[in-house]
Amino acid sequence: MASFSGRNPIEPGAFERRKTDRADLVVRVEYQTVDELFSDFSRDVNEGGIFVETDTPHEVGTQVDLQFRLPGEAEPVCAQGTVVRITDGGPGEPQGMGIEFDALAPESRQRIDTLVRNLRVASRGWAAEA
Repeated sequence: MASFSGRNPIEPGAFERRKTDRADLVVRVEYQTVDELFSDFSRDVNEGGIFVETDTPHEVGTQVDLQFRLPGEAEPVCAQGTVVRITDGGPGEPQGMGIEFDALAPESRQRIDTLVRNLRVASRGWAAEA
């Protein structure tokens, strides 16, 4: 079994290739691989994917099924995704994995997009008032 320290995360600037804005979002994420079920917390989300903080990230290329609830919503977002990056953690960076959504219902993508836009507008409003 390979140890985590032997994994090579994608270099820090490489994950800034996102095509859509992201928003900080801390919610419980339930996810599973072919043979295991996990529960951790997200760090941020956008309509293209989610970052999950975990001490035991999966290898890049691992496929997962995941489910999480957006704030104020009863209906969970269900998606399938692939681990596209891992981080060892370090100064200002949590340990975890970036998961890109492979299968996400259009209405779920829209719900996430709306949340991200609302959070970004709210954060700009707070900054303007400070």
